[in-house]
Amino acid sequence: MRLGGNPSLAAGAAIVGVIAAAAALGPLVAHADPFAIDLARSLAPPSRVHWLGCDALGRDVLSRILWGARLSLGVSVSVVTLSLALGSVIGGSAAVAGGWVDNLVMRAVDIVLAFPGFLLAIALAAILGPGMIDLVVALTAMGWTGYARLVRGQILSLREREYVEAARSLGAAPGRLLFRHLMPALAGPVAVQATFGIGGIIVAEAALSFLGLGVLPPTPSWGNMLEAGRAFLLVSPHLTTAPGVAIGLSVMGFNLLGDGLAGAIARRD
Repeated sequence: MRLGGNPSLAAGAAIVGVIAAAAALGPLVAHADPFAIDLARSLAPPSRVHWLGCDALGRDVLSRILWGARLSLGVSVSVVTLSLALGSVIGGSAAVAGGWVDNLVMRAVDIVLAFPGFLLAIALAAILGPGMIDLVVALTAMGWTGYARLVRGQILSLREREYVEAARSLGAAPGRLLFRHLMPALAGPVAVQATFGIGGIIVAEAALSFLGLGVLPPTPSWGNMLEAGRAFLLVSPHLTTAPGVAIGLSVMGFNLLGDGLAGAIARRD
C-alpha cells in the first residue's frame, strides 16, 4: 500500500507510529519515575529538567504521559480486539444462518443499540468498579454491536457470490463458510472501522478515568491526569494541556489513518 499518494494515510501512520513508539519505549527511557513524589517540585513549570513540568505531588508530567500512553493504547487495542472478535462471530453467524436466527440476533443488537453507548459503559463501570479489566469489559460491552452490524451487512452482500455458492454446494459447513470464505473478504472494511474504533475508545477510556470509573491514581492515565489538573487550571495549565494534547493527537492520528485506509481500499476496488 503506497503512502506517497495518500496524505491522510501517511500522516496518520506517522502520528500513530510516534505514539506507539512512545507507549512501547517511553517508560523505558523516561528520566524520572512517574510515581516518585517530591513535594519540593509541586506544580513546577516546564523546564529543561522537566520538559512538561510537575504535578501537585511533584511527579514528572512527561513520564506520566508516557506511561499513560501505554495504558491508553493497551486498553484501546484490547477493547477493539475483543469487540471485533465478539461482533464478528455474532454478526457473521446471524448472517450465515439467516431466517429467524438472524432476526432474533439483530433484534437483540438493536436493543443494545437503543441505549446510549457511553451511558451504558458508565453504568457497567459503576457496577463492576474501577480497574483496568473491568474498564475493558465495560467498553467492550459498548463496542461490539457496531462490528456485528458491519459484518452482518457485508456478509449478506457476499453470501450469494459464486465462490460462496460453490463452497456451499460442495457441502461446506456454515462455520467453514464464515471463517474460510467470507471473513477474509471483510478485512478491509473491518480494519477501517477498527482503526476509527481505537480513537473512540481512547476518548471513552479517558472520560471514564476522568469520572473516577476507570484506572485510579496513582496509576497514570490521561483521563485521571486531566481530572487531577483541573483544580490547578489557572495556576498550572500544563497539567491539563499535556494530557489533553496527547488525547487529541492520538484521536487525530487514528482518524487520519482510518480515512487513509478507507481511501486506499476505495481506490483498489
